[in-house]
Amino acid sequence: MTHTAGLLSIPCTARGGTVVVVTKPDPALMLAAIPKHRVTELFLPPTVIYRLLDIPDLGRKVDFSSLKYFMYGAAPMSVEKLKLAIEVIGPVMMGGYGQTEAPASISYLPPGEHFEDGRLASDERLASVGRPNPLIRVEIMDDANAILPPGATGEICVRGDLVMKGYYKAPEKTAETIVDGWLHTGDIGHVDTEGYLHITDRKKDMIITGGFNVYPSEVEQVIWSHPAVQDCAVIGVPDDQWGEAVKAVVELNAGQTVTAGDLISLCKARLGSVKAPKSVDFVDTLPRSPVGKVLKKDLRARYWQDRRTRI
Repeated sequence: MTHTAGLLSIPCTARGGTVVVVTKPDPALMLAAIPKHRVTELFLPPTVIYRLLDIPDLGRKVDFSSLKYFMYGAAPMSVEKLKLAIEVIGPVMMGGYGQTEAPASISYLPPGEHFEDGRLASDERLASVGRPNPLIRVEIMDDANAILPPGATGEICVRGDLVMKGYYKAPEKTAETIVDGWLHTGDIGHVDTEGYLHITDRKKDMIITGGFNVYPSEVEQVIWSHPAVQDCAVIGVPDDQWGEAVKAVVELNAGQTVTAGDLISLCKARLGSVKAPKSVDFVDTLPRSPVGKVLKKDLRARYWQDRRTRI
């Protein structure tokens, strides 16, 4: 209730709706509550959605017919798993992008815009976080705070009444984050020709290997497409030759297997050798925050603990 789901309950209450609160984070309780209370709006982070989709015959076991909006956000969403969610749950998926400094509503991709001419929209659109909220202004800026043209990659910056006034008792951090009225989100991305916003990655998560920039989310999308993969995180690890090397840390679906070589070959075929992982580690569970975000800083710490050039 202290995160996005709690925030999204406010407009429901304002419209005279009912907020259904389950007593613990148990998928069975949540799935049972949907048909029991005829839930119309639901928010879950992608990692929880992946686990639901791993349940055999989910669409037959649970009546999702009451849902009008199944919102996802707080972390990147696999395009392949998003397509599966639409197939299993229905045409009700709704993407969103926001952050605490501009609460939960920088952009959104409503259910209808997951489709085009009666069929699923392109992978490019499904990989986006939708169009900017009409009540705010979103621009892509370079390191000199100059606004970049459509299609160019830079930092996502936001201004408007939605943006915070500043961090509590932290004027220096506020001055670094809000420059000339623009909130610098720390997210890297671009706006495509249709006006859809794409998040490439967190600025601090970008990998520089042999002088080339590699954005982890691009590699993660390819790895997520493999049917044996439940979830993954791509990070940079120390490398004496290249400075950083691309590593994938992968969580597999129950009972399924894939080799590191298979995933590396898949990435090479789609992205080329530079962006493909040089190594793959398999783990039972990726480290996650209480709201389901993969903690890449914790992952990196395992490999950088003896180095001082990366946090």
